[in-house]
Amino acid sequence: MPSPITKNTLTSHRFRKNKLSRFMMGALLVAIAAGCSNNAADATSNTAVVNSAQAKTNTTSVDSDAAVVKALQGNLNTSGIEENIVSAVPTDMEGIYWVTAEGLPSFFTDKSGKHIIQGQIIAVGEGAPVDISAALVANTAQDALKAVDKKEMVIYPAKGETKSVVYAFTDADCGYCRKLHEEMDDINARGIEVRYLAWPRSQESVPKMEAVWCSQDRHAAMNQAKMGANVQAPSCVNPVQAHMALGAKLGVRGTPAIFTESGQQIGGYLPAEQLAQTAIDAS
Repeated sequence: MPSPITKNTLTSHRFRKNKLSRFMMGALLVAIAAGCSNNAADATSNTAVVNSAQAKTNTTSVDSDAAVVKALQGNLNTSGIEENIVSAVPTDMEGIYWVTAEGLPSFFTDKSGKHIIQGQIIAVGEGAPVDISAALVANTAQDALKAVDKKEMVIYPAKGETKSVVYAFTDADCGYCRKLHEEMDDINARGIEVRYLAWPRSQESVPKMEAVWCSQDRHAAMNQAKMGANVQAPSCVNPVQAHMALGAKLGVRGTPAIFTESGQQIGGYLPAEQLAQTAIDAS
């Protein structure tokens, strides 16, 4: 079994092979170093500015443009960058495409494939501002999270009717993660199923999270870890590093990072009532 490594080391190792990866991950690594920075304010800061629900872009019904993929791949190769471009689909912004690549967060490019664009694209001039990139990001996250085997997650099921499901990248040593976990019974009682994925933020946290996933009773181990206990378990094949890589791909910058089943990231810690209502509204 590979020796425990930090998230920064894992990310650097995975993306060391070319300049594009270093450029794209630079800001993410700075944010990771800040640690458990997500909070209720972070979770809701954009909702008053843009309306992502109005975004019309739908990558599931639009074919990838082979010419853009070929152009972008060629330009990357010319610059000595070895990345495999999977698809490039048109967005609501004329001449701008949403790109999926292996081992990288998704990004935008132009029709010539000469420019790499990261961040939001917000449409204005037709009523309230609309974040057209939000639907694209959500579709990417939805597909990626749906592909994770439930056996690889620590799941706290809803009590009674399941009204919605959320995914939470979590860390044993994060204060906001512990606060969220303290409210798990309340969250579950409101009909919300919580699916935990591992996102250790430091070298010290990696073996703790691996021990949780290697425990016979993951729920008991998770509960203990969230209370600060030093969980011990025999080493095993576990998905912790795969979860870390998935989080990096989805742009996770802190913990807890909570996603709805539709792929929308609704932020960090939210009180049980607000989390439940937000998850149900996004369903």
